[in-house]
Amino acid sequence: MIIGLTGRNAAGKGEVAAYLKDRGFQYYSLSDVIREFLQRSHREITRETLIRAGNELRQAQGRSYLAEVVERRLREDRNYVVDSIRNPCEVLVFRRNQHFVLFNVVADLEVRFQRMKARGRENDPGTLKEFRDFEARELSADEGAQQLQEVEKMADLILENNSSLEALHQLLRETVQEIACRQKRPDWDLYFMKIAQVTALRSNCVKRKVAAVIVKDRRVISSGYNGTPRGTKNCYEGGCPRCNSPASSGTALEECLCSHGEENAITQAAYHGVSVKGATLYTTFAPCLLCTKMIINSGIAEVVYSEEYPLNETAFRLLGEAGVTCRKL
Repeated sequence: MIIGLTGRNAAGKGEVAAYLKDRGFQYYSLSDVIREFLQRSHREITRETLIRAGNELRQAQGRSYLAEVVERRLREDRNYVVDSIRNPCEVLVFRRNQHFVLFNVVADLEVRFQRMKARGRENDPGTLKEFRDFEARELSADEGAQQLQEVEKMADLILENNSSLEALHQLLRETVQEIACRQKRPDWDLYFMKIAQVTALRSNCVKRKVAAVIVKDRRVISSGYNGTPRGTKNCYEGGCPRCNSPASSGTALEECLCSHGEENAITQAAYHGVSVKGATLYTTFAPCLLCTKMIINSGIAEVVYSEEYPLNETAFRLLGEAGVTCRKL
């Protein structure tokens, strides 16, 4: 889950971020990218210099630059809160992730002014009129600068924060719980295929990286990736003459010393004495004829593959004849 925060000065974005951080969310702020820039430039860091420098970076690097810097730091398996989103292009960067939700934290002008006075930061406006004038300057409509009003219109949820901190926390508890319930998890097919795709990264073959996992009762019982046999020189170290030759794809296969991912997954199960009868095999490429025969004879009931393998028409026909279900994900 990625919760983005936008809103005006002293609306309470910091309190929202603090609440989420306390509950395991990792925190990022687009303003921190600007602070890093100001520090490298040996410039003073104030709210006004942050605004000016942010506009400079957007004009020089593109309006989505700050968001792109932060997005590259995010991982799929964590929850994040991202503060200081101030340009529509920044929102669009995070919208590429289906788990992104934008909160607009709002509070009345006078409430925000009193909060600002209470926090007592240096260089903050001293009167309500100065606060109002400062905010008017901040709400720039220049496309190359921050466009806070446009970002506010893009918010998925509005969090009203005119009351107590306890009321804000209660609202956040309810809101985050509701969002968590709506988050879409990968289905079982995608889950196991993703595991196979990561397993393929372990392949030592120089031609193609392929892997398979064997699943029973929704548990991975074996996995394998393609490469030279156990105890022999790795393919990428010159262990397979065919893979290290200029042979075209699909040719000279009889000279290849590499075992296929499906083959290794099945033999690994045998090596450890694990039955694969009735299991499902997930593979990043449709099986070749040799692997097909091993799949049938080992008792595997279903094959799920991600991409087509060259010359596999005979393999598909044989799987069908043997009663093995075969489907592309």
